[in-house]
Amino acid sequence: MEKQGKVHIYCGDGKGKTTAAMGLSIRAAGNGFKVGIIQFLKSWYTGELDILKNIDNISIYRSEESLGFTFQMNEEQKKHARMIQNNLFEKAMFISKSKEYDMLIMDEVMAAISTGMLNEKQVCELLDNRNDNIEVVLTGRNPPQELINRADYISEIKKIKHPFDLGIEARKGIEM
Repeated sequence: MEKQGKVHIYCGDGKGKTTAAMGLSIRAAGNGFKVGIIQFLKSWYTGELDILKNIDNISIYRSEESLGFTFQMNEEQKKHARMIQNNLFEKAMFISKSKEYDMLIMDEVMAAISTGMLNEKQVCELLDNRNDNIEVVLTGRNPPQELINRADYISEIKKIKHPFDLGIEARKGIEM
């Protein structure tokens, strides 16, 4: 029997993957869905967090510890970051099997895989063994083929032009 809950991927090098996922979480919550959001590799403040935390049926899980970028970490810092990401993944596993949740968003899961913080096989197993009715949303650049094979929706957000290319930093309310 086919699962009723579908798998979505928002990928590409353009701005808006997380924004799309957060918008979908609001739509789902507005329709009475219970939504669990796991943010991998993100610990800095972004404006949507304050709004989303005030919506009763949305729960957000992310590192409270500032970790920085993986390419700037030494081996000890990577080990610590990997532990944090795997703890977040355990929460994602719980949500994916829970009948309490209707949607699971795994924001920046592709980056967690590509940087070696998470194991691709484990993410595939989560998708294969999830509750039949849970909707799962994955975001990030360069999704592995095994995740593409499991997706029902794939939206690629392509960068044509971005102010960062001109050296303009992330702007409050737009990129953060």
